This record gives sequence, C-alpha cells and structure tokens, in this order.
Amino acid sequence: MSNPTTPNLPVPSPRQLNWHSLELYGFVHFTVNTFTDKEWGYGDESPAVFNPTAFDADQIVSTARDGGLKGLILTCKHHDGFCLWPSAYTEHSIKHSPWRGGKGDMVAEFSAACARHGLKFGVYLSPWDRNHPAYGSPAYIAYYRNQLRELLTGYGPLFEIWFDGANGGDGYYGGAREDRRIDKLNYYDWEPTWQMVRELQPDACIFSDVGPDIRWVGNENGIAGDPCWATLNPAGLGPGMENPALNNGERAGAQWLPAECDVSIRPGWFYHATEDHQVKTPDQLVDLYYQSVGRGASFLINLPPDRRGLVHEADAASLREFSARIQRTFQTDLARTALADCAGENAAAVCDGDARTWFDLPQRQGEITLSFASPVELDVVSLREHLPSGQRIDAFALDAWLEGGWVEQAAATSVGSRRLLRLPAIRTTRLRLRILQAAAPPAIQEIAVYRS
Repeated sequence: MSNPTTPNLPVPSPRQLNWHSLELYGFVHFTVNTFTDKEWGYGDESPAVFNPTAFDADQIVSTARDGGLKGLILTCKHHDGFCLWPSAYTEHSIKHSPWRGGKGDMVAEFSAACARHGLKFGVYLSPWDRNHPAYGSPAYIAYYRNQLRELLTGYGPLFEIWFDGANGGDGYYGGAREDRRIDKLNYYDWEPTWQMVRELQPDACIFSDVGPDIRWVGNENGIAGDPCWATLNPAGLGPGMENPALNNGERAGAQWLPAECDVSIRPGWFYHATEDHQVKTPDQLVDLYYQSVGRGASFLINLPPDRRGLVHEADAASLREFSARIQRTFQTDLARTALADCAGENAAAVCDGDARTWFDLPQRQGEITLSFASPVELDVVSLREHLPSGQRIDAFALDAWLEGGWVEQAAATSVGSRRLLRLPAIRTTRLRLRILQAAAPPAIQEIAVYRS
C-alpha cells in the first residue's frame, strides 16, 4: 500500500466517501396520496384525509433494517404540498389532520425510530408545491428555504437531502387552479439553498439531477448504465432539465458526481391496494442490486406505507428474502485465503478485506493473480478502486484457470466504487485480473470472490 502522489482528479469529498460506503438505503413515500389513491396530489386535498389507523415508525424502520437498508429518506413534503411535520409556515400540514389529534410530528417519529434502530435519516422536500399560492414567484423561494431550515435544524443529523426534478405545471395554488411554469435553471436559485445545507448539515450529501453531491441515474427503474462513471459535467444544468449523460456519467467529467438508482418495490411510489400482487420479487431486487451497486452506484428502494401506516406484509417479506440472499452471497469472501501477486510483488492488500488498504499497480496496464491452495467454487467477483485516488481503470478483463489454461470470464470498463461480476459457476485454483487500459496506474482496493 502507498498513497499515489497525484490523485486522478476529480476525487470524492469525505461526505461522498461516507455515502459510497452505504450502497443500499430506502425511500418512504407517505402523504395524502396514500389516502386518495393518487401518485401526484393536485394540492387541494384536505389534511383531514391523512389519518393512518395504526402508524408505527418502528415497524417501518425495523422492516428497512431487516431488509439490509442502511438509511431511510422520508418524503416530508411531496408535490401536493402537504407537510408531515407541523411547519410554522403553512397550515397545509399534519397539524390539521386527525392523526395524533393534530398534535403529531411524523418527521420526528421517523427520525427517532431511525436512531433507535441504527439507520441513518434523510429528508425529501419537493421544490414543486401545487398547494402554495406563491409558487412561481420569489416569495415561494423564501417559503421553501424556511421549511428546509426547519427540517435541517429540528430532526438530528441527516445523511442525505433529496431535491426532486419535477418542477412546475398545473395545480391548486391556493385556489387559482392554473398552470404555472418556471425557469428550471434559474427560478430556485439553488446555490444559496445548497449553501444553507452545507452550513446546517455539513455531513449531508445533496441529491438532485445534477448533485452537487449525488446525481440521478436518469430513470426510476433502479438501473445504472454500463459503464456508470462517477464523474459528470453539470455546468449549465439544473434539477429537472434533460441530460442524457445521467445514466452512464461522463468519463472526462469535471466533477465527482456518482449516481443513485431509485426504484419503488411496487409499480407506484405511493401505496395502492391494487398493487399488492405486483410487489417486486426477491429475484427482481437481487438483479437490480447487481445493476446498481454492482455498477458503482447506490440502490435506493422505496417502501410505501399503507393506509394503516405500516409496510405491507408482501413488501416486508420480499425485502427480507432479498436481504437474506445478499447476505448469504457476501458473507464469506473466498479470496481471504488466496495469495495475491502482481509481477512478483506481494499484492495482499487487494484481498485482506480492509477498506483502508489498497495496491498500486506500477503501470497503467498490468495483472494481479489470486492463487488458492485448493480449488474454490465461485460465481461472483467484487472489484473496488481506492476512491481517494480517483477513478482510474478504463478497461479490464477477468480470467480463470480452467483445464490447464486461462479462460476469460468477463470484461468491462468502469470499476470505481464497486463492480460486481456475475459469472457462470466455476471451480478453479487461480483468478487473474487484467488491467487493459487506465487513465493512471490503478489503485486496487478489493478483489473479493463469492459463491452465491
């Protein structure tokens, strides 16, 4: 292990490095839409419709924990403008609902439950508000920042702040019932808003279509492109604007802006009883894990509570089995018993299971060979670059020693935070990672080997 003298810029910030380590976390979509059976509320819904009969933040959070999720992001306000906390800046909130007699604070209950169960907590505050009469004017921006400040200061440490790209259109707008369009690049004046997040929650990552910390992957299917570079050029772009580079990133991107893959466990983002039979299966979730985390992105799974205020039994069962399969696959790293060699040099750092160590290849191209004392059966290989050194690998191949010779098993481009290779089941005594092309001599943090 050595620290490369010149990182291959750009490189992640400390807050981005912490975010990368999570890999898997959850969304919670819950508002008046749950009770009106809509996906997007119009903004004229009465707070009286929001009345979960058996709300239990601990059930929701423990379900997420048992499903392997490391954190939860709560939709504190969706496009309909209804607030799940008693905001001082609007009457369109939980304080006028029957739940808890109008005295409740759902954001506070989620934050406390996350702390009890060891999950990180994040918030979503929709920039679009179809209820507020001032939406589209400068006065709304002041309102929005006031509400964001409430969330940033009242609910403990936050790991992620989520800003949506759906901005402007028809709505209630205090009774105007009209269509309001905004300049997506300039209306929200994002820089002062992001600076407020930095001041009040310095460890929180900011998500939007173009970051500044995490980018949208460009779809709501939970699938990253292949390759999925962790860098992008966001200049001149804003949330909600078309950007075809989101799914793959840009190899020559000027900013470290990794992708987040969001998807709901159901067809919709909010609970609908008609979708109880359409919950994604454990097999589907496992496939999405490999197409998100396995391509260097994060995996954000939405768990929409039902009208009781609980995660439905079907959703919980599927998530638990998904987690069990992931845990079974990755519980034993077969490479921990291997000898790692790079042109005669000991490369043990790549298979020691320690995220603090890595191996620097002496040149841009090269090979690392893992040798096992006895044959191992495997079908998954995990690769990681040392992210503080930057994303360096541009092309690689993986070979297995079979029947007296090397046989290529996989080839790809990007590695970055993580690359998971799913292979046909093989039995071998040697594996070889070949670096075919790189922007700088690669810094390999991990070569791990598993049998699913």
